[in-house]
Amino acid sequence: MAKKLKGTGVALVTPFNVDGSIDYVSLEKLVNSVIKGGVDFLVALGTTAETPTLSKKEKQEVLAAVIKYNNDRLPVVCGIGGNDTAEVIENLEQFDLRGVTAILSVTPYYNKPTQEGLYQHFKAVADATNKPIILYNVPGRTGVNMLPATVVRLAKDFRNIIGIKEASGNMVQCMELIQSVPDNFIVLSGDDNLALAQMAVGMEGVISVAANCWPTEFTEMINLAFINKYEKARKVHYRLLNGIDLLFAEGNPAGVKCVLHHQGICINKFRLPVVPVSGSTEVKIVDFLKTLEA
Repeated sequence: MAKKLKGTGVALVTPFNVDGSIDYVSLEKLVNSVIKGGVDFLVALGTTAETPTLSKKEKQEVLAAVIKYNNDRLPVVCGIGGNDTAEVIENLEQFDLRGVTAILSVTPYYNKPTQEGLYQHFKAVADATNKPIILYNVPGRTGVNMLPATVVRLAKDFRNIIGIKEASGNMVQCMELIQSVPDNFIVLSGDDNLALAQMAVGMEGVISVAANCWPTEFTEMINLAFINKYEKARKVHYRLLNGIDLLFAEGNPAGVKCVLHHQGICINKFRLPVVPVSGSTEVKIVDFLKTLEA
C-alpha cells in the first residue's frame, strides 16, 4: 500500500461552469492530462478542490467522477477531514469509498485543538475506517501545527495511519519528523516550492498543486530526486520555481485555474470567497508560461 502512494500525487482542482455548477467535462480532461503527464496518484477533494464550497452531494459526485475517469489507472486518495470529528466520521461512513486507496485527513481548523485534541480526533477517525489514512498538517490554513511527537504517537498506535502530508514549511520540523517516524511511515511534502529540498532530507514524494499545471515537469523532478540525480532535478526545480510562486501569489487555487484556463483545460471560474487572480498577476503567469515554451 505505502509504495503506491509515493512519488507525485496531484491535488485536483474542481472545474466549474460559468453558472457555478461543476464542469465534469473539464474534470475528465484534467484527470487525463495529469495521468498522461506521469503522476503517481490522484487526490480528490483536497483544499485545492475548493472542497469547503461543495455540498456533501457534490463531494460524493466529484469523487465518483474522478474514480470513473481514472478507470483504475492510478491510486485515488480522497480528502475527508474537518473540524467536527463526528461529521468526519459520518462522511467516512456515508461516502462510497470503493475505488479509493486511502483517505487524506486534514487537522481540524479554526477550533485550534491541543496536541492531545489532535491525537484524540485522529484516533476517532482511525477507529471509524479500515481505509489507510494520510494525515495532513497545514498550519498556515488551519491555525494549528501538529508536532512530530503527535504524528509519531499516531503512527505507532494505529496501523491504518500510514503517512502524512507535511505542509508546515518548517524544514527543521520536517527533518525531526522524518527522523522520528517508523520506517514504513510515508512523509510527503505539501509545499511545492520546498518539495525538492524535502526529498533531499528524506521525504518520499509530494501531494502537489503545481502538478495540475505541469505534471510532466514536476513528476520528472521528483523522479530524478528518487534516483539521486539532484543536479538534473535542480534544473527542473529552478525552471518551475517562479511559476510555482505565481500559483500561490494570490491564494490557491486562483493561480492554478488561471494556468489551466490558458492551457485550455478549464475556465477561470471559482466559488466565493475565492476569486480570480488580478490582471497584473495574470500577465506574469502568461509571461512565465511563455518561458516554458521556449
